[in-house]
Amino acid sequence: MPNPTRGEPLPVLPGHPENDRFGRDREALRKPDFLKRPLGKGAAVAQLKRTLRSGNLNTVCEEARCPNLGECFSHGTATFMVMGRDCTRACGFCAVGTAKPAALDADEPARVAEAAAEMGLSHVVVTSVNRDDLPDGGAAHLRAVLEALRARLPGATLEMLTPDFCGDLDAVRVVATGPLDVFNHNVETVPRLYSRVRPKARYERSLSVLRTVATELPGMVVKSGLMVGLGETVDEVKALLDDLRANGVRVVTIGQYLRPSLVQVPVVQYLTEAAYGVYIEHGQRLGFDHVFAGPFVRSSYNAAEALRHARAAEVER
Repeated sequence: MPNPTRGEPLPVLPGHPENDRFGRDREALRKPDFLKRPLGKGAAVAQLKRTLRSGNLNTVCEEARCPNLGECFSHGTATFMVMGRDCTRACGFCAVGTAKPAALDADEPARVAEAAAEMGLSHVVVTSVNRDDLPDGGAAHLRAVLEALRARLPGATLEMLTPDFCGDLDAVRVVATGPLDVFNHNVETVPRLYSRVRPKARYERSLSVLRTVATELPGMVVKSGLMVGLGETVDEVKALLDDLRANGVRVVTIGQYLRPSLVQVPVVQYLTEAAYGVYIEHGQRLGFDHVFAGPFVRSSYNAAEALRHARAAEVER
């Protein structure tokens, strides 16, 4: 394993051609071979897509162009994305569309619950676009989704990946006090890169969201995630992990940023598999229940496994 404390660099590859400093050439979208995954095809994938379309439902897997879509869909799992397809923010890394959103669909919670039941899910992950146009940021709607899921699937575990609600902690509480097993809110990147990667977000605001839930609901599994390859340093990532642990986060996910198109910010570097060991080791030393890190790790990827690790750690304590 590389040891940055002894001056050893992380094993990485450049994010774009040397003569294309800002990643403006289409060659900058070409991924290393180890980051290429097969497209989602086959009967299971097609059936899942039919289920989602028949319910007029969206998934972050599709909207954010997740590289794990084929694997997850073929296994009959997906992460529901509610409150529409249009986001009120324009984060530099994200492929989800930005536009004035439509009104909330009051029937959506029931349709999500019915689709989750049809898919036979035992662990359901729900996320949403940002809805800064709504007084509560959509918190009441997210709570309704959780309650519909609990009513339809009383034995399932539920995970919600939330926005920051513009720092409205009462809105955070509306969601967090619902029938929820995992409260997830991603910090996404190190503070220095926020102005470029998350210009409408604030690092301290995200920490406040996580800290509030961890403090007020000590039995909740609090989770957060970040991308690497955006130009962050090893010390910055370690400091971020320190902050997450100090603010009550129990599960952290770390994965490679993959640029969806030339519109988004360029990849600075691709981390090889060995590079993640540095962050896993640091996170374990800090006492996280689970550090899930690797090139294809995403916030909701193998989410049930992360919850199992957290629950096992509870028993050991």
